[in-house]
Amino acid sequence: MGGDDGKRDRFCGKNESVRRAYSREEIIMLSFECDYNKGAHRKILERLLETNEEAVPGYGNDCYCESAKEKIRKACDCKDAEIFFLAGGTQTNMLVVSTMLKPYEGVVAATTGHVSVHEAGAIEHSGHKVLEIPGHEGKMDAKELERYLERYWNDSSHEHMVFPGMVYISHPTEYGTLYTKAELEALSHVCGTYKIPLYLDGARLGYGLMSKNTDVTLPMIAKYCDVFYIGGTKVGALCGEAVVFTRHNMPAHFLTMVKQQGALLAKGRLLGVQFDTLFTDDLYCQISRQAIEMAERLKALFQEKGYPFFLDSPTNQQFIILENEEMERLQKQVRFDIWEPYDETHTVVRFATSYATVVEDIENLRKVIESI
Repeated sequence: MGGDDGKRDRFCGKNESVRRAYSREEIIMLSFECDYNKGAHRKILERLLETNEEAVPGYGNDCYCESAKEKIRKACDCKDAEIFFLAGGTQTNMLVVSTMLKPYEGVVAATTGHVSVHEAGAIEHSGHKVLEIPGHEGKMDAKELERYLERYWNDSSHEHMVFPGMVYISHPTEYGTLYTKAELEALSHVCGTYKIPLYLDGARLGYGLMSKNTDVTLPMIAKYCDVFYIGGTKVGALCGEAVVFTRHNMPAHFLTMVKQQGALLAKGRLLGVQFDTLFTDDLYCQISRQAIEMAERLKALFQEKGYPFFLDSPTNQQFIILENEEMERLQKQVRFDIWEPYDETHTVVRFATSYATVVEDIENLRKVIESI
């Protein structure tokens, strides 16, 4: 009980000096730990205020959701796409996987995939297994996927095993890497051969599309994937993901199943207004390009200072290898994500830029690095 009281003192205002100290630290720290550390792009906030007093139907049946859907169909060059707005990424992955799979099916993912590692077993909680195969800098190889599926169907006991009923990939991956057009096409071909859907997690899709090292476009993703989602939460929105079903394959009564899982927003306009704004005047691409430009400056800074990279990421996530003592000094002034141990004396860390990162942030980071 005493320990709990101490926690309440910190966070409920009983110890004001500690609380104020934490507040001051929050203000002076540089923040590169993720791409959702700011609220939302100002144009989204302005649009929410402009439309605030309008009375519209609930549950996504409003004019803003319909307008956003039409703009997304046009951007995807997929006029018959079925689109549904949800609030967050893990929620979206769980709902898409659980509603598209039969009870005895699982989803194939790379060992480093978000559904495999960072979703607290949400897929398993829904009654489906994540079937892991090796990842290569976050990516799944089509030939390895094909061999996995071949082994499954050639196993005389496969009826006693979890069926591979879907393939999950992320683009960009959890390591900031990107699939090429040829790689997407190859994965799509394997999935088509085995008649299972290819699902692409696009939590950071904007940053992948705006990378200078990609040959993949949004219409290509709509062409090669059976379902994917366009991330908003990590790309300038307060919250929200747009799920796109590209083959007239939205599960029957999808809204009902979303409601059953507690994920249906009564005020669906909140998501509709945001995506309508993001897909007006190319805003989604513009703010994604800003993050990429800042990531390139960040990368150049670390290269200039002689820091080794864990891998070469062409997107907004950059993975640096830091000596542990230097990492601890840097943590006093900069927030970044601790990724994984590299060896006994070094750690892989992640720095992420976003739509809100500006040149001043990079220059302030330079000053910190030069001072430690």
